[in-house]
Amino acid sequence: MEHGRPAWVWFRELFGELPPQSKVKQMTMCYTWFHERYRVLPADATDETVRVYARAYILMLLSSQLFADKNANRVHLRWLPYLASLDDLGRYSWGSAALAWLYRCLCRGTNRNVVNLAGPLQLLQSWIFWRFPTLRPTGFDGFGFPLASSGRHLCRGTMQGHRDLGMRSRYFGRHEI
Repeated sequence: MEHGRPAWVWFRELFGELPPQSKVKQMTMCYTWFHERYRVLPADATDETVRVYARAYILMLLSSQLFADKNANRVHLRWLPYLASLDDLGRYSWGSAALAWLYRCLCRGTNRNVVNLAGPLQLLQSWIFWRFPTLRPTGFDGFGFPLASSGRHLCRGTMQGHRDLGMRSRYFGRHEI
């Protein structure tokens, strides 16, 4: 791991304990044990306990949603160095990393011997849902989140400022820009 420290040393420093040996396999641990252990934050939690549970939640999201393996039943320790400083988490390009992971998983999925597909498939499904209207079920032609959808033009630079948000429907209706 980073800085020459073994992964389990990182784990003990960040979480204050080690998982049972029966729940460990190389650089991963059993997702169900980890989820059960850090599922509910104690009512009398200190600031340090809140940070530990926040790290656990983020580690579960990284291991099960964005960078899942084929079974999604293991929590990988490769993410521990990124969790060391919660303040630095926002400085990483997680979207680019998830997209690169998805491309890697899709590339591996083209092998004729592969029977399962890994990766952030819910993101791929969402992209397909919105980009290929003919593949959508009936009744999903309009946006379900008008406030979130109204700010999409800000990324493209067609309008600027919050004042123009109310004008979007007048000029563009419900059509995508």
